[in-house]
Amino acid sequence: MNNDALPTPTRPGWGQSLYSGAAGVALLHAVRARVGEEDPDALRPWAAAMVKGPIQAAPEACGLYVGAAAVAYVLSFSHTNTAARALATLDRHVADVTRHRLGQAHARIDRGALPTLGEYDLISGLTGLGAYHLHRGHKTELRDTLAYLVRLTEPIIIDARPLPGWWTSDSPDLRPSRRWPGGHGNLGLAHGIAGPLALLATALRHGHTVPGQTRAITQICDWLDHWRTGTGSHTWWPGLITRDEHRRGKLQSPGPTRPSWCYGTPGIARAQQLAGLALGDRDRQRQAEQALAGCLADDRQLAQLTDASLCHGWAGLIQTVSRASADAIDDELAASLPHLHARLDEHLGQSGLPHGAGLMDGTAGIHLVRLTAPVNTALTVPWDRCMLLAG
Repeated sequence: MNNDALPTPTRPGWGQSLYSGAAGVALLHAVRARVGEEDPDALRPWAAAMVKGPIQAAPEACGLYVGAAAVAYVLSFSHTNTAARALATLDRHVADVTRHRLGQAHARIDRGALPTLGEYDLISGLTGLGAYHLHRGHKTELRDTLAYLVRLTEPIIIDARPLPGWWTSDSPDLRPSRRWPGGHGNLGLAHGIAGPLALLATALRHGHTVPGQTRAITQICDWLDHWRTGTGSHTWWPGLITRDEHRRGKLQSPGPTRPSWCYGTPGIARAQQLAGLALGDRDRQRQAEQALAGCLADDRQLAQLTDASLCHGWAGLIQTVSRASADAIDDELAASLPHLHARLDEHLGQSGLPHGAGLMDGTAGIHLVRLTAPVNTALTVPWDRCMLLAG
């Protein structure tokens, strides 16, 4: 995989995209340099591409995966004087964005309106900004974000019926759609309530608390318990709940969806494992680990993985299992990792590499997962905090 040749930017904001642009590839090179597997000079052209042009700091155009927060996240892994000076400025911008977004979110709750996914999710919303502030140790901004997430778990009344406070009017495509009357409840780690759960739990484990935080974690877990199907190693969760399913209280999905980080059982199970660890609830932790292990043993679920990427594919599954196995009660998850790496190699041998060089949808993410194999000390560099996997 060659990440040395800079591709031509294909869209505005490409340089500052952690998901699929230069920022994500710069993260790979920064981590490689940190663990001594690459000369720091390899980072320079990607860092230059990342900061070329004005850095996006407008509240509506800045989230963890794009703009000022994305650039700052990457620079936090590069211990140079230049990076430190840039971080001081970017941190102020990200703090301003966070305060603005929090003000909008609280005003929306005061109006009794439903949120959009982009208000609170990990990729572009306040959960992602909170993950950044946790990573950087910004106590005030993190505290205010956690307080908002606690408020997000309070029920909301729509058409005289209670809905979870995170129920969205959006479709899964992040915009209103007539195909999704009444919106949906999103369970995923990337765009759904598993993201806030993982942040609330991880913050609690690190000693960052706000009033109602434990109750909020429990409320989210109780909701996930309601939509859990099966028991033990046969447990799985859907990625989405329709308004009709919520009204009936019964899932209509025929079976487990793709076992990816972003949606599906692996990401949801990791979030619940983190919750169990934060609350000292070994039963919940064990249930989450059993669900993840069962997913890995189910060829019908694994057959739904059709790419190698970090977001949707084999690399993301491996990184999720790597982090979960490090916290697990027993060694079943750790024992599965060699087989998962072999499946990734098999997929790459059959289908080839992704076309892009990006972090979440391209080769950079695959490189990082291989770099952080259990035998490698790079696992101690928590680059995957942007995925809310590092506990």
